[in-house]
Amino acid sequence: MKTNLRPPAVPLVTIDPYFSVWSMADRLTDDFTRHWTGKRNAMTGLILIDGVPRRFAGLVEPNAENYYSEPKAMTQKDFRLTALSSTYDYEELGIGLKVSFTSPLLLDDLDLLSRPASYVGLSVRSIDGKPHRVQIYFDVTAEWCVNSSDQKVVWRQDQEEGLVVLQVGHEEQAYLNRSGDDVRIDWGRFYFAVNKSDGLRTYIDSASIRKQFVNRGEMISAHRLEMPQAVRENNLVMACTWDCGDVTAEEKSNVIVLAYDDVYSIEYFGDKLQAYWKRNGMTVSGLLSAAFAEYPEILARCAAFDRQLWEDGVQAGGVKYAELLMLAYRQAIAAHKLVADRDGKLLFLSKECFSNGCIATVDVSYPSIPLFLLYQPELVRAMMRPIMKYAASEAWPFEFAPHDVGQYPLANGQVYSDNAREGQMPVEECGNMLIMAAAVCSADRQTDFTEEDWELLTQWADYLIEHGLDPENQLCTDDFAGHLARNANLSVKAIMGVASYSLLNGMRGHSDEAERYRIAAKNMAAEWGKLANDQDHYKLAFGQEGTWSLKYNLIWDTLFGTDIFDRKIVNKEIAWYITRQNPYGVPLDSREAYTKADWLIWAASLATEQQDFMKLMEPLWKFLNETPDRVPFTDWYDTKTARQMNFQHRSVVGGIYIKLLKEKWIH
Repeated sequence: MKTNLRPPAVPLVTIDPYFSVWSMADRLTDDFTRHWTGKRNAMTGLILIDGVPRRFAGLVEPNAENYYSEPKAMTQKDFRLTALSSTYDYEELGIGLKVSFTSPLLLDDLDLLSRPASYVGLSVRSIDGKPHRVQIYFDVTAEWCVNSSDQKVVWRQDQEEGLVVLQVGHEEQAYLNRSGDDVRIDWGRFYFAVNKSDGLRTYIDSASIRKQFVNRGEMISAHRLEMPQAVRENNLVMACTWDCGDVTAEEKSNVIVLAYDDVYSIEYFGDKLQAYWKRNGMTVSGLLSAAFAEYPEILARCAAFDRQLWEDGVQAGGVKYAELLMLAYRQAIAAHKLVADRDGKLLFLSKECFSNGCIATVDVSYPSIPLFLLYQPELVRAMMRPIMKYAASEAWPFEFAPHDVGQYPLANGQVYSDNAREGQMPVEECGNMLIMAAAVCSADRQTDFTEEDWELLTQWADYLIEHGLDPENQLCTDDFAGHLARNANLSVKAIMGVASYSLLNGMRGHSDEAERYRIAAKNMAAEWGKLANDQDHYKLAFGQEGTWSLKYNLIWDTLFGTDIFDRKIVNKEIAWYITRQNPYGVPLDSREAYTKADWLIWAASLATEQQDFMKLMEPLWKFLNETPDRVPFTDWYDTKTARQMNFQHRSVVGGIYIKLLKEKWIH
């Protein structure tokens, strides 16, 4: 599983929107590691090989106010990216070092998925046939548990059940005290845990102990640090050293667990909810014990999933497509938080990252669902439940579906425009909710979910029949492009929303209603063909000759096998897209050079010929490989310059899985 893609940023510790740290550089030693927002959440790794210092992660000097010569970076020989792990291989002075970061986000195990614990694996061996004395140092900073480094923290160290557990947290534990986008968590506790061992020593101290390790190979914790103190004052770290002794060709390994207990995760219409992993009374102590006890089994399960996904991805779309799947996987999941409501119903709440921070945004959930339809359909229902609850409440005044339910992590209702109609997406969100409902019911043939909210689904389907064919001036999911009247792709969504409601009726045994709405969708599609046709392609908006756009919403007609639209429409569009390509992909529409990565793959997946899919997909791979913007997988970028427009760390990259979903569903 050799990785040829150079990711713009490498996922390291990826659990949820607050606990998500990345390497935004070619090598792990080129920069400090960072929270997905770009703020420093540092980790540093050092190694002494026969007394000679080298660096394998981050930097030593956190504030370069005075001259300090950083230890030379260890030579990074290889990097491998899989869905669940990022692994760096180093060679230096006769020693091979492997450093792996694994977040076990296995979608078939929601308890494991919800655990806020991520692994740092360290393995060392001699590669020159000679024994070498090896010592390793690794730390993480208190930056991980504050929003800004002027905030003060407190800390402690405990020993329990064969583990040494360090913890640090903000002095003021004001749970769920803030919402927004470019913010980091400042409540709960950040944990650093290792096995109790003769060769391991742990420290909570100033980052200056890094220099002690470099200079002497040991640390003297002479700093009498007083609690609380601002993170920036002494750059507090939780650290360990591992004295590996004499290292031969026989590999020696150890593991560190990084964990975060946020105590309360989400406020849900007034209820403060804890993370899903706590629902049966599991404690942090129990979580850490389980994380270590189950480590070999978890690694084996992760490796098996990685291998299977790689094989499936290569078969579905080639090596480059498989690499896109690998890069998208952890990000798509870590942009959510998994909780259960007071009735025990699952909630999977997204954060609209690097935008306005909305929570449970419908048009963010919609593009993400291919990944979850493949591996855990229940999470699609868990995305929809907050919207259904809000739409059914007296707080929601409109006849169409809401856009979101608040601002992460506060899901208490929308916080912008005073619920003004102008800021809503009426056709967009009705279509999204109906398509999502039909998709999840098709995935596992379970329709019970729809019964409680059938009245809402019916209301939204009827709304689309009345308002969806020729939409009024309004926003769609591509709201950065502004309001647009008579949006042809939005009309496709409306038509497929009506077709989805027909499917739902059919699955529930309502054959007459199923036929009535199928005919309605068919009639709308026939009219759409007349309104949108522009000779060799179809228009961006009805009445605007010479315009065009990616008709990505058509993919559901293929996936559902509904045949609502004439297949000639899809064939004509694919041929047109191929002629519109820029170096890094097909633009979203004729107005600008930018595109959306998720929609580009949806449009490419309309192709019946594999070579056409690859022609349209591979420029996205090229963009990720060459963009100078070192951020987590952005879904909005310029197809001429490879520059990020905005957005990063968003769940919508789960939409990259649409081609794999198509292969699984159709074949």
